Amino acid sequence: MELWLSGRPVDLGPAKRRTVVAALLVDAGRWVTAETLIDRVWGDDPPAQVRATLYSHITRIRRVVTDAGPDLRGGADQPPATPSLLRGSGGYRLDIAPDLVDAHRFRNLVTRARRTDVPDAARVATLREAMGLWQGDPLAGLPGDWAARTRESWLHQRIDGVLAWADAELRVGGHVVVIDTLSALVAEHPLVEPLAVALMRALHAADRAPEALACYTALHRRLADELGTAPGAEARREHQAILSGGATAPAAPRPPAETGGGTRVRSERAGLVPAQLPMEAVGFTGREEELARLEKVLVAGADRPTSVVVSAVSGTAGVGKTALAVRWAHRARDRFPDGQLYVNLRGYDPDRPMTAPEALVRFLSALGVSDQDIPLEVDDRAARYRTELAGRRMLVVLDNAATVEQVRPLLPGSSSCAVLVTSRDSLAGLVAREGAHRLDLDLLPADAARTLLRRLVGARAESEPAAVDALAAQCARLPLALRVAAELAAARPATPLSDLVTELADQQRRLDLLEADGDPRTAVAAVFSWSLRHLPADAARAFRLLGLHPGPDLDAHAAAALTGGDLADTRRALDVLARTHLIQRVDAVRYGMHDLLSAYATRLATAEDTPAAREAALDRLFDHYLATAAAAMNCLHPAEAHLRPAAPESATPVPDLSDPDAARAWLNTERACLTAMSAHTATHGRPTHAIRLSLTLYRYLISGHHTDGLTMHGHARDAARRIADPASEARALLGLGTAYWQLARHEPARRHLQQALTLFRQADDLTGQARALVNLGLVDERLGRFLSAVEYLEQALVLYRRVDDRSGEAIALKDLASVEGQLGRHEQAADHLRQALTLLRRTGNRYLEAHALNDLGTVEVHLGILEEAARHQEQALALFLGVGDRYGEAGALHGLGVVHTRRGLHAQAAECHRQALTIYGQNGDRDGEARALNGLGEAARAGGRPTEALAHHTDALAIAEDIGNPSQQARAHGGLGDAHHTLGDTAPAVHGYERALSLYAELGMPEADTVRTTLATLTGGRP
Repeated sequence: MELWLSGRPVDLGPAKRRTVVAALLVDAGRWVTAETLIDRVWGDDPPAQVRATLYSHITRIRRVVTDAGPDLRGGADQPPATPSLLRGSGGYRLDIAPDLVDAHRFRNLVTRARRTDVPDAARVATLREAMGLWQGDPLAGLPGDWAARTRESWLHQRIDGVLAWADAELRVGGHVVVIDTLSALVAEHPLVEPLAVALMRALHAADRAPEALACYTALHRRLADELGTAPGAEARREHQAILSGGATAPAAPRPPAETGGGTRVRSERAGLVPAQLPMEAVGFTGREEELARLEKVLVAGADRPTSVVVSAVSGTAGVGKTALAVRWAHRARDRFPDGQLYVNLRGYDPDRPMTAPEALVRFLSALGVSDQDIPLEVDDRAARYRTELAGRRMLVVLDNAATVEQVRPLLPGSSSCAVLVTSRDSLAGLVAREGAHRLDLDLLPADAARTLLRRLVGARAESEPAAVDALAAQCARLPLALRVAAELAAARPATPLSDLVTELADQQRRLDLLEADGDPRTAVAAVFSWSLRHLPADAARAFRLLGLHPGPDLDAHAAAALTGGDLADTRRALDVLARTHLIQRVDAVRYGMHDLLSAYATRLATAEDTPAAREAALDRLFDHYLATAAAAMNCLHPAEAHLRPAAPESATPVPDLSDPDAARAWLNTERACLTAMSAHTATHGRPTHAIRLSLTLYRYLISGHHTDGLTMHGHARDAARRIADPASEARALLGLGTAYWQLARHEPARRHLQQALTLFRQADDLTGQARALVNLGLVDERLGRFLSAVEYLEQALVLYRRVDDRSGEAIALKDLASVEGQLGRHEQAADHLRQALTLLRRTGNRYLEAHALNDLGTVEVHLGILEEAARHQEQALALFLGVGDRYGEAGALHGLGVVHTRRGLHAQAAECHRQALTIYGQNGDRDGEARALNGLGEAARAGGRPTEALAHHTDALAIAEDIGNPSQQARAHGGLGDAHHTLGDTAPAVHGYERALSLYAELGMPEADTVRTTLATLTGGRP
């Protein structure tokens, strides 16, 4: 930090005094309280006489400023200014033009350049001026946490500005000038993905495609090493554009308005922009002062020193915190063109608050991160979340937070983002450490409360102003209570409002549910109770029982299960409750409940329904979910019904899931509720429900829902241990091991599967042993331990035959053939696959039949039967499309690509591999990505494009090394050798072949002989 006077720098003295100046300059022209200055300069350990010390520093700074007169400058070339350092009731204010402070000028220039009406040449000039303001680290040499946080914030702002500048330069052909700057920043911030993408774009524009591809490979390795993840959608798109040889235009400048209400629109930064804000409250009234304060803090927050602008709205239950936050967010969403994230943290739900790790999964999914790329540890998830948001202008709304700890992992690291938090708690820790701006939301002003009632009740409110005033007071001016009361009044148009006021007064005298005199929530409870007295009995009972539901929302079928009624009656009751604002519509068919109403409903159910009635309602609900989940799985995977527990009889109607699309849609929609059911039943006396749900959903969860699989199987394991059920524990461990295998976490996969195998053996469960052995074989196959994998699979085959399990036998034969094929035993593999197909067609297992056909085509390629191979893989692809198996679809496309390469159809081969790569990326299947990239490399070299082949095999090698797949590593090294050989690069070709030979020989794969012969030819017979 430097201060310039009359064209020369001035020595301000000790570091603390310079920090005081900095603390005033970041709020140039605004009042800064003494408490804030003390916190910024001395942090948590101020000296005993800190106010006197601060005043001493202020005095000396004022003397310097006064002596400077009109010549105080923000730099040697700045125009003169007339500053003053004022003291008042608000603290201290340094009056100086913000543009004389480099940090403010930088932000203003970047903001000006972002306007869509700015010509490209002017945008470049403006951003070049902004870049020129950076001269080393900001606030260098200033101590303390505040300086460190501010420094980090400004560095994030610099990155955002650099990205805008680089895009602008590329639009006018200035790619050369940005490469050095971007290269240095990528080296300094290796995990900030947008920087690497911008560098790739610049290198490609400069006809340096190999360097651009190397940049992507380096990014891939860094993310895998540091975060255990892969590059995001934008990086992958840029990578594919470079590989395809197409031009990559720089991103268009982001307009200030880009999104519409409730829609998802396309963005140059992240594909589909998340637009998760819920609907605004109908008839929102008042709060203009609070909205203005949020506007000032959050929109003008680029001038604030914190790394992320955070505002915390606190207040009692029902005061309208969510309505205010959503209202402001909708007003401001155009200022956040990269999207808006929203989550209800349910912080005051006693049984099911949402944890930060769960919220991070939701946010990362919305940001385009595939399930398999979401890290397992919360710190790693938070790091990936911050990486995804880096440089984006996004709004994050964290609703109903209970604690600071629930919020902190969800805070972005980029100053381009803003966060709005609502809570009943004051969140003092968030204010102290993160610099959050607190807004304490009080009751509605009397005028606003009356206005809201008049809007909701209608014209007759105008004729009874005294009754309106009384009703507003009875509702404690809480918006939630006012809405419920107004709806009841509107529903009884013939009853004078004064009669309703008298009726409510009587109810309030009788009711003391919360035993808290003067607590506004007492009035809320009275209004709720009053409203419920006028409901039909079935609707009132439905309201009570809905409070027992453990999930975030529900549909009419689940509501009918809770009430035990028929579907038509339940829908009518739900409509009544929605009209009276006792529940709210989430979408066309689903309903949710305010947490205060949920707590009230649960209390009523406890008071008015017997324990047996409540338990019966939950039994019906959980049996409904189990029965419907079983129906969905029986539709999608009928041949595996014997592996699932018998479905309970549902006492109430279940949706028609006879169509596969409907079955998949139900599972996807209800996944959050099913996960909540798993947690609730495992910990609230229904362990068998948690266990049966895990077993029922096994195949669905391993089809791409690995994070939920770890959660549900984990609850099932814990439930089984609580009731000392080792057989069920073994099945849950099998699910956990399979999920870890799909996440390429091989050691925990092996550990859980070995534990499962031990328990299955103790229980003498031969089928369970066989399943565990098959999955252990798959783990060893992935790791290149083929002989061990064969041993596991042969043991499984014996056990399946012993129990006459035809489907299991077919699975073991299919997986055994896959390993045999890699060992060069192609005739044996083909025979086993034909046996498997016979069994699978007898049992009608189209899902596994497709996999066996695909594997048979792969074997037939090695046997040279290319026409048969193509026919079988085309059949497999058709079956995969029919059953909706995206994993299998990608595998069949990869297999077809290999066949087309062998047949000389190089363009068709490349297209198949590209489609496979896209699907593998969407599924988060990194093993599949390595296979598809190697396939692309082989197709490119065979098609006469060896340079492109090098890039593909390099990327495949990076992934294969990350996940520990030696066979794909060997394939990539061999492909690199082939590409370099074609290019005449003998030394790197020899190196590639030597590495491939070493790996193939170690794995015992027949490709070792082919590579050995090629290497001998290339080296003139030298070993």
